[in-house]
Amino acid sequence: MGLFNGMNVSGSGMTAQRLRMDLISNNIANINTTRTEDGGPYRKKSPVFKAKGGQKFSIPSLDSSNTSQTGQGVEVLNIKESSKPPKLVYNPQHPDANEEGYVKMPNIDIASEMVDMVSASRAYEANVTALNTSKQMFKSALKIGK
Repeated sequence: MGLFNGMNVSGSGMTAQRLRMDLISNNIANINTTRTEDGGPYRKKSPVFKAKGGQKFSIPSLDSSNTSQTGQGVEVLNIKESSKPPKLVYNPQHPDANEEGYVKMPNIDIASEMVDMVSASRAYEANVTALNTSKQMFKSALKIGK
């Protein structure tokens, strides 16, 4: 494990949570979008994360010199679009209404988006705390050397 490995792991976690927050914000902004470039209503997007390095995360034993099993952070595998069908809302005056007066609206639940946003925010804060703790450990180690 390198000196800055913990900081790199925290940095990758903050980057991943920031992407998650961006996608949640985009989902909320498009909650009433009925027409996209692909045709049809906007579809909810969510990230799929993967552990970096493809190894299972574990804490190495203290007496082992093999540190190849430590975590290396997180990376974005892909951004997934929801496969849920759109909501049908009766609004005959809407320009995208069908012959029966129904409009296909994005199937985004604002309450679940807000819960995801709070979760992403807390995860980001946890990574900041881990990063600050690593910095404090380095400062303390430098003071020992004086």
